[in-house]
Amino acid sequence: MTLLQPVLLSGGSGTRLWPLSREAYPKQFLPLVGDDTMVQATWRRVAPLASAAPIIVANEEHRFLVAEQLRQIGAPVPAIILEPVGRNTAPAIAAAALQALAGGQDPLLLVLPSDHVVRDPDAFRNAVAEVAAVAEAGALVTFGILPDAPETGFGYIQSEQGTGPQKVLRFVEKPDQATAQSYLAAGNYYWNSGMFLFRASRYLEELRKYRPDIVDAVTRAFDSAQRDGDFIRLDKEAFTASPADSIDYAVMEKTADAMVLPVDIGWNDVGSWSALWDVAEHDADGNSHHGDVIAVDTRNSYAYAQRLVALVGVDDIVVVETDDAVLVARKDKVQEVKQVVARLKEQQRSQAVLHREVHRPWGSYDSVDMGTRHQVKRIKVKPGAQLSLQSHKHRAEHWIIVKGIARVTRDNDVFELFENQSTYIPIGAKHRLENPGTEWLELVEVQSGAYLGEDDIVRYSDIYGRSN
Repeated sequence: MTLLQPVLLSGGSGTRLWPLSREAYPKQFLPLVGDDTMVQATWRRVAPLASAAPIIVANEEHRFLVAEQLRQIGAPVPAIILEPVGRNTAPAIAAAALQALAGGQDPLLLVLPSDHVVRDPDAFRNAVAEVAAVAEAGALVTFGILPDAPETGFGYIQSEQGTGPQKVLRFVEKPDQATAQSYLAAGNYYWNSGMFLFRASRYLEELRKYRPDIVDAVTRAFDSAQRDGDFIRLDKEAFTASPADSIDYAVMEKTADAMVLPVDIGWNDVGSWSALWDVAEHDADGNSHHGDVIAVDTRNSYAYAQRLVALVGVDDIVVVETDDAVLVARKDKVQEVKQVVARLKEQQRSQAVLHREVHRPWGSYDSVDMGTRHQVKRIKVKPGAQLSLQSHKHRAEHWIIVKGIARVTRDNDVFELFENQSTYIPIGAKHRLENPGTEWLELVEVQSGAYLGEDDIVRYSDIYGRSN
């Protein structure tokens, strides 16, 4: 078989799974089903088929998240293509195809969203092997999910009647209930999974035939990309000039070479809290719980708790509790959660984008208390990591070491602090925090001053490319 190159699409924001999924930490980076995060599970699923390390297409803001999560499970070092702006799947896959061809090969691209659940990975891998020869011969193959209900939340693919890979007749949008019922009865309509298999060159060939403007813009963005280790930063001006379009509209609905393989692989796009309830394990009353949950006289409900949550006398509801937000919704209304996120963005509230614990390439910080002139953070720094050399115009900082070793730069002084020791960073002092040890560094930071915003940082040097 031709070399198989996995392409993991990781650009989504997952707003329908708010408050657990947020713009800065969306659902593909969360362990929603099992111990692995969804992007980790996606790589494990495809790893036995892969001929090469994956190509990841991700948001610029998520670059360290995806790299770290794949490193944690021992995945080979990926090529991570960073999108400066979102332009939907057709341009994203074009960039991945250009990267695959840059290695001098013309591999089969197995394009997978990184935030879907597949409960039968063996069946998935068998399906890929079944259509590999068809894709090698030039077909653009997609995988259609055998429907088990008249689902109105998915798009559908209609094919010719038959077995094995079938010619696509048309793609159809999300139907109403009656139409979905007719699709289920017809037997040759399948849910659109968003998974594809084709040669890199064939995809670009068909995309150029129907959307040359996308190919031209993405090629300019790729040729002018900045390469920083494993990161490939597409040129912002050129990529922004690309029209936004999905692979379905741009290519699959137009090409004469679209094929679909119907599959039964336990697939779910986990596009809502009710979908997550569908794929979770249930107790005798149909409830699914994650965390510290007590349910009394409650049925068919889903609860995700970081603290104790008690449900009494309620059915068919979803309760999701995080450090800074609580969602309570009827299970049949959870699609409307995206309206909550839209309202939060209108009000410019941080809960639309950030969790209380904010992840950074060096570790994380958790804002545990805030007043008008003070803020208290719990900071964790990875072994060997360091923050930028920086200063603040409006705030001073007190650092108290709770665990590990801290190497502190303060103006011209460099010194180490150990557990139960502390130091003071005056307003305007150039300072840096490092972890020279082999274990995580944990400290409490107390900020005081007239302004405590995260934008009160002047960076002088930074190993993560964030200098002013």
